[in-house]
Amino acid sequence: MSIPLDELLADFSKAAPASEESLQSAEKALGKLLPADYRAFLLQCNGGEGFMGKHYLILWQAEKLAQFNQEYQVHDYAPGLLMFGSSGGGEGFAFDTRTSPYPVVQVPFVGLSLNDAIPVANGFGKLLERMIQSDGSLL
Repeated sequence: MSIPLDELLADFSKAAPASEESLQSAEKALGKLLPADYRAFLLQCNGGEGFMGKHYLILWQAEKLAQFNQEYQVHDYAPGLLMFGSSGGGEGFAFDTRTSPYPVVQVPFVGLSLNDAIPVANGFGKLLERMIQSDGSLL
């Protein structure tokens, strides 16, 4: 990230850091390794919510990733996506694990489908930077 994390998270209510054990448990439950920049974020701030520039962002705790992906039936409706948070307004954010490194996509929760997944950043850190620098639209 070219913008320091503390600056990116100035208006973000951060949770306490995740443990390495909780990240390993999440990866085991998901059957996928988390991207390095996202792992680093979780080790500093295990989720939270708040404004990122003009965007509202809710990031899920590592311990909730597998549960929320299962509850939203992501594997059935959008196989290959790994949801990690939302806009708080009906749109989810996910890693598209079908390519490496994982790009970030925005996808509506209602009618969840790969067809509606729109790429918004080349990685987690880039998503945060785009939100801070955006005029209000990620699309």
